[in-house]
Amino acid sequence: MATNFIFILADDLGYADLGCTGARDAQGKAANTSPRLDRMAAEGMRFTQGYSNSSVCSPTRFALITGRWQYRLRGGAEEPLSGPAGGDKVHGLPPTHPTLPSLLHEAGYATALVGKWHLGPAPDFGPLKSGYGEFFGYHSGGIDYFSHRNPRGKHDLWQGDDPVHREGYLTDVLSDAAVDFVNRQNADKGFLLSLHYSAPHWPWLTRDDATLSPQLAPGLKHTDGGSLVTYQRMIHHMDEGIGRVLDALEAKGLADDTLVVFTSDNGGERFSNNWPFVGEKMDLLEGGIRVPLIARWPRGMRSGSVCTTPNLTMDWTATMLALAGVGEAPDYPLDGISLLPAFKDPLWNPSRDLAWRMTHRQQRALRRGDWKYLAMDGHEYLFNLAEDERERANRAEREPGRMVELREAWRLWNEHLPSIPGDAQVHLAFDESVLPKSTH
Repeated sequence: MATNFIFILADDLGYADLGCTGARDAQGKAANTSPRLDRMAAEGMRFTQGYSNSSVCSPTRFALITGRWQYRLRGGAEEPLSGPAGGDKVHGLPPTHPTLPSLLHEAGYATALVGKWHLGPAPDFGPLKSGYGEFFGYHSGGIDYFSHRNPRGKHDLWQGDDPVHREGYLTDVLSDAAVDFVNRQNADKGFLLSLHYSAPHWPWLTRDDATLSPQLAPGLKHTDGGSLVTYQRMIHHMDEGIGRVLDALEAKGLADDTLVVFTSDNGGERFSNNWPFVGEKMDLLEGGIRVPLIARWPRGMRSGSVCTTPNLTMDWTATMLALAGVGEAPDYPLDGISLLPAFKDPLWNPSRDLAWRMTHRQQRALRRGDWKYLAMDGHEYLFNLAEDERERANRAEREPGRMVELREAWRLWNEHLPSIPGDAQVHLAFDESVLPKSTH
């Protein structure tokens, strides 16, 4: 019997935004943001040192779908995906590049993406061109939760290659599509469901804000509106949808044979709780790249376990392929490693470096064991994360030898990857953009 996969990706979720990772309300009391995900953690494994491949959206998604350093592709360098002054073709995911869904599809798996794509727009790019047999979702970095329009005011909800209109709150609409996909599966054929929510990405709207959305739309910017209560309700709506997907698995008798993974594409931002870390989305400080990470696989994982193995988003690509018995494409070797040993031994800790780079604030970072090298704004730092997770005690002068060692390790890693093009830069999808007035 094949092992099935559901990979759930939240958008801009902070490390401590879930109940099981320390969510707090405005009064500092424990917040009940995620009862179903908390239960999933109790039934499976929580990873305390899960890292996103980038501190911004698209690069992490390039790493996830390819299982390789995102920097190997121009589109994964940084955001936005367009070329200089918008004059070049968008730098999306080449349809010829092997991907997690394409490799699994070739092995007989049913594959579907529900939710956010953001790896290049149609007609040159798209989920159906990169291995997904089904697609229901949107192409851009984010859309309004009720009108389902992108920042340029264009409708951006699709069923395959065709535009489709659905009434309702985006999170619920995506959850409905995910449940429908699960309900159509059976034990005779393995499946991959990529469920990539928009929540809790801006704009700050809950299920009850349908009338509020058009009132805020004219001139709406990223800094407009929102509150901690609204933000946490958005997470709760997503949690409810995930619960429905897990219930559908149970009802179909597929739960024991399905690996379900939940994480975020990068650290949280405006209303997020990244405690105990500092920094946020777009930073290579821990708050920008350390993300909540939960996995459940009843047949192959001890319930209630906690794993301390540092890992990256792209490691899950290698893990799922290994579990499916599917090899990598010969000309596109994986950079991620399989985490299957950690399922049996949560203390498993392979010797490897994790590394990042960004032009934004001239950032570079490398983690080796408990130690982290960080460069930002022209300054260099050395932190012992086992003793100082908040990255407050710079050990560079006390440990000059280690500082040189990690700096050199980052340089050698960087040398083996394409350089970041000069036109690449970080861009928040909704900054200074106008959303449509209509909710239809």
